[in-house]
Amino acid sequence: MVPGRLHDLLVSREPRHALLAVPIFLIVLVTVIDVLAPPDVHLGPFLVAAPAVTASFAGPRATGCVGALAVLAQSVVAAVRTNLADLNHTFQLITLILMSAFVTSFAARRERHEREVTRLRTVATAAQEVVLRPLPARIGPLRIASAYLAAESEAQIGGDLYAAARTEQGTRLVIGDVRGKGLEAVGDAALLLGAFRGAAHRQADLPSLVAFLEGTVSSDLDDPAASSVTADDRGEGFITAAVLDVPDDEPILRLINCGHPPPLLLRHGRVVPLETPHPAPPLGLGAFAGNEFSVAAFAFEQGDIALLYTDGVIEARDRDGAFYPLAQRVAGMADKGPGTLLARLRQDLLRHAGGHLGDDAAMVAIERLPRPHRASPGSP
Repeated sequence: MVPGRLHDLLVSREPRHALLAVPIFLIVLVTVIDVLAPPDVHLGPFLVAAPAVTASFAGPRATGCVGALAVLAQSVVAAVRTNLADLNHTFQLITLILMSAFVTSFAARRERHEREVTRLRTVATAAQEVVLRPLPARIGPLRIASAYLAAESEAQIGGDLYAAARTEQGTRLVIGDVRGKGLEAVGDAALLLGAFRGAAHRQADLPSLVAFLEGTVSSDLDDPAASSVTADDRGEGFITAAVLDVPDDEPILRLINCGHPPPLLLRHGRVVPLETPHPAPPLGLGAFAGNEFSVAAFAFEQGDIALLYTDGVIEARDRDGAFYPLAQRVAGMADKGPGTLLARLRQDLLRHAGGHLGDDAAMVAIERLPRPHRASPGSP
């Protein structure tokens, strides 16, 4: 176990150990009062609360120990007030023993469930690192930041995706959103990401790359053995995506948009949507467009930031049902670079949505940095 995780585990256990003072104090208090109470007053049944309270936060060992301590306390009360053979105290002891055993069993089941949840979260985190790899902070002349917000607090990944790949001439990026949710959406996202990472540096131009991605997605959706869903559902499957090519030596950005929300270009406080004149259909539906992909080029100069995002961002609603006004909010957020932009955007988005998103949201911010100065051959 790494030191960071060990520290977190110890910190999480310390409050639980401190809470054990509550049921122990309850046992002592009930025992003292019961011993001093009049003969017709019996507080022994209240002792069952001690193991019950312990089971709500501690494991079976602590619960069993508190239950045994409660039984011992009840025995002391019986011996002091009458004797252990007294019928009333006998039934109280039997009831306390049975209830202690029951709540100890409950604590054991809860602890097993917590371990299973912890294992699942560990697997989800590992899957996220494999499927949705963190983007590097710097690729060539670009500075990059990324963020992923899962709609479900237990989830780590979903159908939203992004990736970047380095080529000889520049950098290629993709951001996308798989139709649907659950493990099947994760599988489709992994399929597209694997195809992009394998082909981004091999395909000479952007249309060829997108055509390859379209063929990969379509062939998987048409394969009956590739999915457990029905044929009708396979026919309705698709992935919206925006695929970008940012050359190192030209101040431009090339884009093919396959049914995805248009990226935003942030320049000197202005926000410009990168609307393509001839958008393509989502990946998986290329048969309806004849696999023709038109490239749109936009100026992308030093200091410019391109913001890529999925529809989970712009479809986030506030308590009044209003959508998140992304273009309006980001206008004044880009003065400190991509990392600060996404940190501010993340906080503002969650504040707008009341802390809970209705859909997964992915964001990638790309800034073109100034090119390093190259000294002339005769310069010192």
